Amino acid sequence: MLFLFCFSFSGIAQKFILPEGVKSQKVRFQLINNLIVIPLEINDAKLNFILDSGVSKPILFNLSNQDSIQLKNVSEISINGLGAGEPIKALNSIGNSFKLKKIRNNNQQLFVVLDKDINFSPSLGIPIHGIIGFDLFRDFVVDINYSNKSIKFIDPKYYKNRSVGKNETLSLTIIDRKAYVDGEVSFNDEENVPVKLLVDTGSSDAVWLFQDLDKGINVPPKHYVDYLGKGLNGNIFGKRTKVSSVKLGKYLFKNAKAAFPDMYSFSSVKDHGDRNGTVGGEILRRFNIVFNYSENKIHFRKNSNFGDPFRFNMSGVELQHNGVRYIAERITDSRGVVRNDERSFGDVQILMENRTRLSLVPEIIVSGIRAGSPADEAGLREGDIILAINGKRIHKYKLQEVLNMINEKEGKKVRVLIERYNKDLTFSFTLKDVFKQKP
Repeated sequence: MLFLFCFSFSGIAQKFILPEGVKSQKVRFQLINNLIVIPLEINDAKLNFILDSGVSKPILFNLSNQDSIQLKNVSEISINGLGAGEPIKALNSIGNSFKLKKIRNNNQQLFVVLDKDINFSPSLGIPIHGIIGFDLFRDFVVDINYSNKSIKFIDPKYYKNRSVGKNETLSLTIIDRKAYVDGEVSFNDEENVPVKLLVDTGSSDAVWLFQDLDKGINVPPKHYVDYLGKGLNGNIFGKRTKVSSVKLGKYLFKNAKAAFPDMYSFSSVKDHGDRNGTVGGEILRRFNIVFNYSENKIHFRKNSNFGDPFRFNMSGVELQHNGVRYIAERITDSRGVVRNDERSFGDVQILMENRTRLSLVPEIIVSGIRAGSPADEAGLREGDIILAINGKRIHKYKLQEVLNMINEKEGKKVRVLIERYNKDLTFSFTLKDVFKQKP
């Protein structure tokens, strides 16, 4: 799953600032499917935003479940993003108040997308209301600690790089309000091909590459067609594969996950220049990273995630939330206490006289199945409601935990209990590594 916007717009000057004498602000974030989700207040409304270094201006969407939010100085515009769809109608709003703990901007421009189909909350398992990027990266040195899920926004005049020895410092090129870094990619253990990559914290994938036969960037023979994610203008499809290696500075990733998006998804992007692709969260989360736009530098320091294997969807199943459903459970607590654990979408629980608890819990459904995958061959269908995996009732788990259950390791047998047309059905399949060499 990947959310990629790559949207540019030049507007009036605005600036995020800290109070006089305050050097930095630390913010905790949620890391969901390699995406950074931060709390943000807009005109006193408390919202969740994805921190996306690939987006130019803040974009607000998915307000259906919110109380009202007041927008200032509104006009109508059309905007483009990734995906094969047509430009969409949006609102341009200026003079808004943004707040991130002590960080303030009382004159911020944003765009409001009114299309209800642009809603990433079901796929991430928590309410997501928008994306924000360049304005924060421009005004601060942004120190992202993927290990402990915190970000420090530092006033550039107070920033000092204290741990140079273990860092790898690379040059950043800022073009059209986006940051690019140079790297290398190797195909089939051949010589390294230099590539220029957009640094995109709003992409959950590892590396995207644009096919360029003249430069030696070509889709490896071993690949499969897949849904890559959703952009502002529609779904993005392409070819998913592995490359021999990806290199950023001194750091080398062997047998790295990669994808080649269908280029019609980029039809709204007029000029790629010398860009060859994107490096996203699946690689970025393996480092603690300092973005220093003011000096055109980025500092990498590997963290505890560095050695994690690249994960592929071995089941072929995509899942998402689809509203809520009631479940009935017998009460076993001798004290008769109904426990209400905090959940992203909330629970409503009713205690019946016969010691049965009715709980209103998130419903998780199959939102897509890759053709020819183990789940497809087993008979799962889009729209099936997931009830249990390997005997575990999934309402007790977060969406990303459920996805991990059905993609744990190659060769694992997965048994899925689903509901289809008010009937419970069980399907079994074995997880398959499509890139594993056959004996």
